Amino acid sequence: MAQVRPMRADARRNHERLLKVAVEAFATYGEGASLDDIAKRAGVGSGTLYRHFPTRRALLEAAYVDRIESIAARAAELGERLPPGEALVEWLNELGAGMIQLRGLRVLLGTAVGGGTPAGDATDCCDPLLRAVARLVGAAVEAGALRADVEPVDVLRLAHGVATASELAGGEGAHVRRYLELLMTGLRA
Repeated sequence: MAQVRPMRADARRNHERLLKVAVEAFATYGEGASLDDIAKRAGVGSGTLYRHFPTRRALLEAAYVDRIESIAARAAELGERLPPGEALVEWLNELGAGMIQLRGLRVLLGTAVGGGTPAGDATDCCDPLLRAVARLVGAAVEAGALRADVEPVDVLRLAHGVATASELAGGEGAHVRRYLELLMTGLRA
């Protein structure tokens, strides 16, 4: 059994910088963002980028997973700070905006929550989101802020639909809050 060595500190910093720059580049240019430009903006050579992410798909998936984990982590923060119903709505707003900001995330997310099986590491990319929404929905149902028959995966699928509709309406996500308000009217207890 091969032992996996921990990443050196400089390699870890390079990895984190590459992911940060990749998220920004994919948000701006979509899935076709230049990998050479990402490496250059991260302050590393192309060889370093390819050592960390051997393919464009690997970098895309890592950027998506990183973004998803960041959004999922916000659920706990909001859940501690806001009443359950408000925490869910605020988190869904952030999720919708995040899905639009990172072009292509919506596609991977939609496939994962829709029952599809995207290739590679993205298969389980939505697990953090499913756990986050399950906590928020459970707390909101328990507090009487949501109907008892609301399922977490339904809320995630509906949020995907809201992000898609908002993106189609233009304005880089300006409609997310309005569409979520309309959606939440139907989900409230």
